[in-house]
Amino acid sequence: MTKIDSKSVVTSGKMKMPVVGLGTWQSTPEEIDIALNAAIDAGYRHIDTAFAYQNESAIGASLKKIFASGKVTREELFIVTKLPIIGNRREDVESFLKKSLEDLQLDYVDLYLIHCAAGLVNKGFDNMFPTDEKGGILLDKTTDLLELWKGMEAQVDAGRTKSIGISNFNQSQIKRILDSCRIPPANLQVELHIYLQQKELVSFCKENGVTVCAYAPIGSPGHKAFLEKRGVPTEGLRVLSPLEDAVIKEIAKKYNKQPSQVLLRYMIEYGVAVIPKSTNPERIKQNFDVFDFELTKEEFEKVSALDRGEDGRMFGGRESRGFFNLMESHPEYPFPK
Repeated sequence: MTKIDSKSVVTSGKMKMPVVGLGTWQSTPEEIDIALNAAIDAGYRHIDTAFAYQNESAIGASLKKIFASGKVTREELFIVTKLPIIGNRREDVESFLKKSLEDLQLDYVDLYLIHCAAGLVNKGFDNMFPTDEKGGILLDKTTDLLELWKGMEAQVDAGRTKSIGISNFNQSQIKRILDSCRIPPANLQVELHIYLQQKELVSFCKENGVTVCAYAPIGSPGHKAFLEKRGVPTEGLRVLSPLEDAVIKEIAKKYNKQPSQVLLRYMIEYGVAVIPKSTNPERIKQNFDVFDFELTKEEFEKVSALDRGEDGRMFGGRESRGFFNLMESHPEYPFPK
């Protein structure tokens, strides 16, 4: 295996994405500055956010101070954000990316992703989850992914993003884009962890030059609380705990590492980038300290065998419940039902 170190990247065309990034989903504006500084000091050069996380202004303010301090330059960072599902129309892409750039105080991002294949009705920047008079979510069932992709390509042409990609897309949706695009997707960001390894999807992407980035690579311990806080029903929500897995704990003990570090190391050796989320400076540092050990072939195979297929999915799909399931009736709902 090629040696993996803190400078390792996954590549697609000209895009070089550092293999470990800081996830910022659920991070409040108050937590952002501490988290970003801890990450930069630990060696992170990859920051992941999204319009929907509603913390881009805080990230922008923090980045401005970080750049002014001389810790890093803009060119040294790989910054990712995402088009929200209320912007899934070709004519809306530019305005949402411009708004993100304004909030982030940047001239460009390194990677811009379509956050999810299904679209909602656009009722304005401040209405992330538009509803009808009965409280039902307002789906935009006219979502046209091929037209939407042309809007994404135009952002590369305009210099607002260096690369474009997708998030929460399935294999058939990715293939449709690959078959018709002018600029191919450089990256797919999806739920990936030891219980949901998506081996067929990952192989397909690698065969087609699309890098993969894993969200929730250590599980998502705060997922249920996050949904409850926003009034999303959580009855029947699938909650799994990769951090508590006996196989992972055994390997962690052998290497004198934390279970989280073993989970991240496995994903990196699996060939994908990871964006663990934390706002705790010590855990942020730990999550980057994964380059001084390597799983044996037997250990790798034992972890590979923990895959539960669709029964390991926590975000969308059958029986998992959660926010994505509110969009099950959308024609582009991307998860197996």
